[in-house]
Amino acid sequence: MDSLFLTNLTSPPLLFFLLGVAAVLVRSDLDIPDQVAKFLSLYLLFAIGFKGGVAIAESDLNLIVARDLLLATALSALMPLYVFQLLRKHFSVADAAAAAATYGSISAVTFVTATSYLDAVQVSWSGYMVASMALMESPAIIVGLIVYYRTASAGDTGRDTNLREILHESTTNGSVFLIVGSLIIGWLVGPQGYAQVKVFVQELFVGVLCLFLLDMGLVAARRVQDISGGRQMIGRLLLWGLLLPVINAALALALVTALNISVGDGVLLVVLAASASYIAVPAAMRLALPEANPSIYLSMSLGITFPFNLIIGIPLYHQLLAWLA
Repeated sequence: MDSLFLTNLTSPPLLFFLLGVAAVLVRSDLDIPDQVAKFLSLYLLFAIGFKGGVAIAESDLNLIVARDLLLATALSALMPLYVFQLLRKHFSVADAAAAAATYGSISAVTFVTATSYLDAVQVSWSGYMVASMALMESPAIIVGLIVYYRTASAGDTGRDTNLREILHESTTNGSVFLIVGSLIIGWLVGPQGYAQVKVFVQELFVGVLCLFLLDMGLVAARRVQDISGGRQMIGRLLLWGLLLPVINAALALALVTALNISVGDGVLLVVLAASASYIAVPAAMRLALPEANPSIYLSMSLGITFPFNLIIGIPLYHQLLAWLA
């Protein structure tokens, strides 16, 4: 098990994330321009979606694939329900709903890092798992908003539930739209189309991931410093930021084991369940639920859960699944 953690701790992407955290701690003026950070994010979404679509084109779509995709979608819809119930006694209804959507949805970068980790330790995984990632973005956003509207009275919110608008916002969000669109294009063009862009999609991937995680380290450290509410609030965010990924991972781990899913695919499904969104959900919440405080759900997902999964979670989930297999 020590070798698994050592492999992850010495991986270039994780070390660049830690470099970003260190830059904030020592008050360096290191910064990634917003437009560059946006390009890096777009590249990663495009690359992982396109490669996943090509992998699907090369594989046979069968009942096993359909089962795994359905399982991923069901997890994304289920997790916000109990996360909301766990958090509503500790946060406002709006903040609990936003956090529930955040922890029901996924982190594409955590998924990408997990695939790089599996490649490094030579564990195979199926390309259709990228489709699972894409499918887990929207359901959590929809469910999170629905539980908010159902819990808060009309007098408290002054707003009516419009499921059509919620559905449109969650499915046309830029990150969701790009990764799903890239997945479809990769599926349509197959290996021949992949050969035309292989240098851009494959050879540059790890380098771009390193730069993106450098930026994420900067942002995560700054988010933690921006938390208001004193030690009590920091302790509360730290507790739930560490506890929620463990709870979600345990649920996914039980399902993966019961369904006898392969180690590689199981690790990715558990990682998806344990991760938390800091791109798609915040973008949707800013428009659909402005009452929610971004410093709460973003600090939890990006400042606590994200580094936990990168440093400890990914190799831990792998070790547990390898032991149970």
